[in-house]
Amino acid sequence: MELIQNTADLSAYLAADEAIDHHHPVVRETAARLAASAADSYDYARAAYEFVRDSVPHSQDSGDLRVTWRASDVLGLRTGICYAKAHALAALLRAEDIPTALCYQRLSDGEGGHVMHGLVAVRFHGAWHRQDPRGNKPGVDARFSLNGERLAWIPDPEAGEADCPGLYAAPHPAVLGALRAAPDRPYLWRTLPDAL
Repeated sequence: MELIQNTADLSAYLAADEAIDHHHPVVRETAARLAASAADSYDYARAAYEFVRDSVPHSQDSGDLRVTWRASDVLGLRTGICYAKAHALAALLRAEDIPTALCYQRLSDGEGGHVMHGLVAVRFHGAWHRQDPRGNKPGVDARFSLNGERLAWIPDPEAGEADCPGLYAAPHPAVLGALRAAPDRPYLWRTLPDAL
């Protein structure tokens, strides 16, 4: 699948916004701590990925009812669903000048419908590489990789699942709207977008 930037301006994938608030002290402090032990930008990207994947529990897995969407809140409260964790990872990577896009998959929700799943793509060596910071659990073994994808899930086209080729500089409005409107995770689960 060819990944398609939604803007040709690569600097858009380094920008801060309301959700990817990489100028926030919590994001800057976390980035500085991770960068201090990294040998290079690749090592930093891997460390940031593993930090978000492993140190910020997916709220569905942990039973946390809070909804986070701003990167600084995800890192400060240490909770979030896939979209929120993708925002946090994007902020950490952009804080260290690594171009990062948000991207999505359409997956079955287990109840006969579909839901959008959030990922990031990092740009190294002139190409985009998708990464899934969702968090591992039994049956899910995502890993940071620039040599072949190691995502949490591989979409099944026969089930109506699909990889979305778009690389977004900012969270998709459908995703951000659902996160911002949800008072808690059970409400969010009923209002997650099933398409972009």
